[in-house]
Parts: sequence; structure tokens; C-alpha cells
Amino acid sequence: MALATIRERLLEASSVVLTTHVNPDGDGLGSMVALANRLDAHGVEATIVTPSRPPTSLGFVTASTPLFVADDPAAEDPLNRAEAIAILDTAERKRLGALPPHIDRVGGVLVDHHPAVGPALVEPSIRDDTACATGELIFDLLALDERPLSGPEADALYVAIATDTGSFQFSNTSSRTHRIAAALVDAGVDPGAMYRALYGVYTRGKLALIKLGLERLEVDPRAPVAWIAVDHKALSETGARGEDMEGLVEFPRRLQGIEVGILFRGLAAARTKVSLRSNGEVDVSVVAQRLGGGGHTKASGAVLELGLEPTIQAVMDELRPAVDAATGAPSEG
Repeated sequence: MALATIRERLLEASSVVLTTHVNPDGDGLGSMVALANRLDAHGVEATIVTPSRPPTSLGFVTASTPLFVADDPAAEDPLNRAEAIAILDTAERKRLGALPPHIDRVGGVLVDHHPAVGPALVEPSIRDDTACATGELIFDLLALDERPLSGPEADALYVAIATDTGSFQFSNTSSRTHRIAAALVDAGVDPGAMYRALYGVYTRGKLALIKLGLERLEVDPRAPVAWIAVDHKALSETGARGEDMEGLVEFPRRLQGIEVGILFRGLAAARTKVSLRSNGEVDVSVVAQRLGGGGHTKASGAVLELGLEPTIQAVMDELRPAVDAATGAPSEG
């Protein structure tokens, strides 16, 4: 069993570095924190090193766990001492920032729930896209121990699963997802407090960004697709932070009759990030892959080296045929 082999590999090490993809999210952070706590309980030194800085809104998740950003000189010591690197919530080398040379030197394990593209970066690995989140796989990994879940482990896993299922709203939520959530609540998670920490508090900048985004919401005249497009000046105009973009794509997605919602975010004059969310049968991962990105069937993204308007055109040229094929209703010419 892959998880048992992964567990054995990690427990053989005296020092482990845990990492995830650039722009760490709740699933990556929660999975790392839960696994780090369990390794510490086994006497294995566990340190989190992320390719880029985590969002401040998720600082409560990692508050009690040693964490460094890869470009911080202080990260060199744990990386040099590591006898294994645990890669969680990504299997893409390009999403690991400056860490691949360390991974090539040390080796380690990989646990991910995204569709497998290409060979695994390290072995042993598990890539299971039927899991709702990497946190689900880490829950299974920790269950191989006889010791019960600790409070910090349960909280971290709840963050991982709640954030990647949209607080149990997305189509990747299964009956097993709810059974795991029940086990986490039994282990001490307070769902109300967790919801407020994750979703219940907006900064003034985020509210200003939402207002700006809604003012720029557009609906395609030829297909059931809606989007919000904000340029690279949006953050400075609203006083928002990059992490405040999280969730903005849900507004066009929720518009009645819409099959796909999109957020176009200008990162620079000629660089645009695209987030795609599907409501129904449209597989947005295929569209994202054609644009050089990837992700899940219902939630994917890409970064294009184009300005905002050319990116909108490029995405819609790829997306309209996918919508036509999935819905059986050709877009109006």
C-alpha cells in the first residue's frame, strides 16, 4: 500500500522538510501542519518550507509550526539537514519554486489529489484524484497509526478539507468527506469557529475589491459564461492584498444560467492569471491544459503571458467549443 510505504519512508528519517506549491492554500498548509505534528510526535524533526509566502489570512493554521519561505536564508539549515522532503498537494516541478534541486538531492515522498500529469517527482508517491483534498489522503496516512488525532492535527485537516471543498459545497464533496469531517469534529474541531476564521471576516480592502469586481462583471453573448476581469492596478486601487482575490471567481460562477465562471487577474501589463470554475458538465481542466495550466475538472487555472483583453479572447476561443460540446447547445455565432 502506497500510504504505508510513504509512512515508513518518513519515519526512517530523523529530519523531514514538508513543502507544497507556490501560493500555498488551505489544503497544502493544513496537510503539512497535520503531518508535521504527527512526525514530531514520532520524534522526527519536521519543518515546513514553502516556495512562496503563505497568505496572512491562513496564518492561524501554521502559527505553532516552524515555517520558512524557501528564499529565506534561515531555510537553508533545515533543507541541508533534511533526510526526506514531503511534497504535498502538487506533483508539478514548476510549482515548487526554488525547491527542486533540494528534492533531487534528498528525495522523499509525494501526496497529491490532482489528476496525474507526467511521472511522479519522487517515489514513493500517491496521486489520487478521487480524494476531495490532499487533506483526505493525509487523514488516511495518519489513520495508519494507533494513536488518535490530536486537536492541532484535526484542526489542520479540517482547514485542508473545508477549503478545497468550498466549505463542503463543491462537487468533490462526498459522503466520505462528511464522515471524515465528523471524525475531525469528534477530535475537537469547532466548525463555527473554523468557519469564522476561514470565511467570516473581510478586510475593507477585500470588500472594495468585490465592489470593483462586480462593477466589471460581464456575460458572454454567445455562451453561458460570465467573468470578472481586474487589471494589475486593482490591488493598489482598492487597498486589497493578493490573497483577497480568493473567492472572487465565485460571483460570476453563481450567476443564474451560467455554466462557467472566470476570474481574469492582470499580474502585469502583459501577464494574466486565469481562474476557471465549472458549474456543470464543462471540464475546465482540459481548457486550462490547452492554455498551459491545469487543475481539476471543476476548478482549474493558467497564467498567460498576455495582457488582459488578449487573454480574455484566447480563453473564450478555447472555452466556447468546450461549453458547446458539454451542453449540446452551440454558441450563437
